[in-house]
Amino acid sequence: MKSKVIIFILSFLFATNSIFGQSIYLLYDKSSTEATYAVGKLSPELAAKGYTLVSSPKEYHFLINLEIESSKIGPEAYVIKKEDNKISVLGGDERGLIYGALSLAESLRNGSSIQDISYKTEKPHFALRAIKHNTSWYSYRPSSALDLHYETLRDVNYWEAFLDMMAENRFNSLSIWNLHPFVFMIQAKNFPEASPFSPEEMEEWKKLHKSIFKMAKERAIDTYIIPFNIFVSHEFAKTHNVAQQNVYPHYYVPGDTSEIVKRYMRESVTQLLVEYPELTGFGFTLGEGMAGMTPQQREDWMFETYIEGMRLAGRPTKLVHRIPFSSTTQSLGATSVELEQLTRKSIEREAKLDFIEGPIWADLKYNWSHAHSTPKLVKVHGGEMFDTFYNPLPEGYKVSYTARNEDFFALRWGVPQFIRDHIGLNSQSYVGGYFVGSESYIPAKDYFTAIKGKVDWKFAFQRQWLFYQQWGRLLYNPETPDEIFAATYKKKYGEAGENLLEAMALASSTQLKLGSLYDSKWDFTLYGEGMMALIGNQTKYISADRLINQPTLDPDYISVKEFVSANKLGKVFSPGKITPLVLIGLLENDCLKALKLIEGIDAKENNSLMYELADIRIWANLGLHLAEKLKGSIALQSFREGLGENYKNKAVSSFTNGLAYWDEIIAISRPIYKDMPLAHYNGSSHDRNDDNLFHWALIRDQVANDVELAKSASVVTSNN
Repeated sequence: MKSKVIIFILSFLFATNSIFGQSIYLLYDKSSTEATYAVGKLSPELAAKGYTLVSSPKEYHFLINLEIESSKIGPEAYVIKKEDNKISVLGGDERGLIYGALSLAESLRNGSSIQDISYKTEKPHFALRAIKHNTSWYSYRPSSALDLHYETLRDVNYWEAFLDMMAENRFNSLSIWNLHPFVFMIQAKNFPEASPFSPEEMEEWKKLHKSIFKMAKERAIDTYIIPFNIFVSHEFAKTHNVAQQNVYPHYYVPGDTSEIVKRYMRESVTQLLVEYPELTGFGFTLGEGMAGMTPQQREDWMFETYIEGMRLAGRPTKLVHRIPFSSTTQSLGATSVELEQLTRKSIEREAKLDFIEGPIWADLKYNWSHAHSTPKLVKVHGGEMFDTFYNPLPEGYKVSYTARNEDFFALRWGVPQFIRDHIGLNSQSYVGGYFVGSESYIPAKDYFTAIKGKVDWKFAFQRQWLFYQQWGRLLYNPETPDEIFAATYKKKYGEAGENLLEAMALASSTQLKLGSLYDSKWDFTLYGEGMMALIGNQTKYISADRLINQPTLDPDYISVKEFVSANKLGKVFSPGKITPLVLIGLLENDCLKALKLIEGIDAKENNSLMYELADIRIWANLGLHLAEKLKGSIALQSFREGLGENYKNKAVSSFTNGLAYWDEIIAISRPIYKDMPLAHYNGSSHDRNDDNLFHWALIRDQVANDVELAKSASVVTSNN
């Protein structure tokens, strides 16, 4: 009897070991920092599944071989294949190897065992998948909403976490932007007076930047420094009595083309590239601090400073040439065919230089500053985009688009089909990829979370994990299925995460509908999650009057004013047009369905889940509020146009219903969201405004004004 018990116990232990104790040997090039990083991300997932990692290649159950096969696999691509007890993770290059390891780790994390692994391959759709990341020092816009990130951005742990997120989501380039980065990275050899820092302080700045570039290289992420131009330090301007206006916090100022400024910038470019060998490249912008200069003068200045500085550095450098947004001598947006022709000629000249590593990225802002609107390219910064950059097809450069987010910082967002549609409309052979990021927001410090309990994020970007996951993974492979995103929800929240992807996509599409309905231009002209816009010189809640008269961004959308005028004349719109009535139906269907999908989900003690659910509810109520606002605006305008007295009561009723949805937003958000600094409150001023706290509760009186507006409305008498 005792022997049978022993045999049973041994059999049980053997069976348990066969599941949880199998050994794995990892074969890889230990001299490669990228391969070491890949193994560092794969190993914890193997250990979490119960596998034992062994250091000897003699005894193991499975061999995982990580290897580069550039002759068979393209750049950034990978292949995973299993033959008996050997799994090969093969990359076309170091980046592809990392992506293959991350893919295998993801499969394990989502429930697969080593035995389940089968053939898989992926390759990049776009060669450029970049993040636009501003700093709080010498920031483009002065605001406490940007200043507050200073200490977080000087924390190497922040950058390590951010770069990990980028690699995980297949972003391959990090661009760092501010007015004048040089003074924070080098002490100019021939201009030591330009630095405000002691030698010890300068070493700390250098240590930070070198750490960022080193960690980026380990993750096979390219790095770009992108200054605005022409700007210098306060100390340089004061010492040499030049560029007095070209210092922080000014940003729309005349260009200073004095020889000493040129020399300082040229030498700074060279020295920075020499002192930071792991920095991949530079980008430059033409416009902000170049008022008074013609487009040709701006291009010539960049060539004589940045391009010549790159040449003198004596090493290959990648380049982002941001398309100028002004065809005049002003700093304001204005496009023209002539400007495009001049710019193309300049970029083609740069592409022929042997020290520029191509392709050059010729970058344009997609739908100005509000890409999260319609996937159709309606405008770039300054207005219409003509065909000059792709007719004829370019050699030596590719067009890239910057998908700016100036619309939602607090609320989570994720609509995967929108991103797929975006990519589908912009995958011509001349398009090389995207930059994704913001000007008036930095995803570093979490200044939103009001509760004191435990949450599963430390930094702001970790709250917006779905935003980065969807943009990055879909730019790499637009065929990435929704199951990948849904699996993250399930991993985080179990059964409660089952419907969250669909609910979030439905609810947060409110932003896309508002952005398509409401024509916008530069950063502050729209703030979607707040239902706010630049009205006159101030950022305010979008009033009914403003909504009625505002043109649409998407040419298929119909404004309230146009719709009511057409009704008055008996005009019928074609089926493809999105009239306000059609939009009301879309908003109500999507938002009510989103709320239904999360009905009954109990966050219990899980604060992170509570925030996910709250954001879905806020977006849904914003959408329902917008639907009622559209109903009220149609009724108000119909009454004013003399289409019937009954429309006045309908307007009052709809605006009252809309206010009720706003009160629901306040009820959800007040306990869990702080009053948040918002750069948009600078309005049309170039100066900072420290009276800049936003919360939905703080603008309730502006929302309620619509009800009073309807009550006091009168019929507009025609002068004809």
